[in-house]
Amino acid sequence: MLLTLAVVLVVSGALMAGAAWGLYGRLPERLEGFLVAMAGGALIVSVMSELIEPATEHAPVWMVMSAVFVGALAFVGLDKLNDKLFGESGGTGLLLAITIDGIPENLALGVALIGAGPMQVAALAGSILLSNLPEAAGGAKEMAAQDRSKGRVMLLWAATAGLLSLAAIAGNLLLAGTDPKLLGLIRAFAAGAVVSSLATEVFPQAYKQDHKMTGVAVALGLVLAFLLGQLGG
Repeated sequence: MLLTLAVVLVVSGALMAGAAWGLYGRLPERLEGFLVAMAGGALIVSVMSELIEPATEHAPVWMVMSAVFVGALAFVGLDKLNDKLFGESGGTGLLLAITIDGIPENLALGVALIGAGPMQVAALAGSILLSNLPEAAGGAKEMAAQDRSKGRVMLLWAATAGLLSLAAIAGNLLLAGTDPKLLGLIRAFAAGAVVSSLATEVFPQAYKQDHKMTGVAVALGLVLAFLLGQLGG
């Protein structure tokens, strides 16, 4: 349980620190775009190694792929609903992306941490930090640019951090005995939402801010996340 709480602190802390960085930091726009693209590269590795591959070990491939597709459709549908309710905003879209893919992902994360060793936890925590920190920074900055007060933006990101933390704790406490096939499908659903958010929110924002180096940043994030995964293995 202590290891789960440690990762929960990283999940919530990365979102809160990223939001504060986006609201009060003074980084050049191109550097922010580079970091967001790097986070996207890290998520590519996480989608395959932490979500899709483990899911195929317990459920048929066709079922896993179907869950991935449903997850992508769910994100697109909710993203369109968000645009109708609040208008198009990259910042709100990134918040939505982190929430939609984060809830099922953190439920599965809580289960995965049962019996995990310190090195596995360190690798997983590093991957979460690498992806969540710049995404939250970019999202919070764009939300503030939409004439929202900084206090309200921080409150929204704090609520998201709390929700994802509760999901991880619930997964660890309540889903330990759940059928592995169901947990695999939860992971696959989260993977679909992640992929959809990368294509519609993360990479477009990164390219807009620093299009010349976006490809390099994605590759760097992928390499760093892969090395962290090797550490955990």
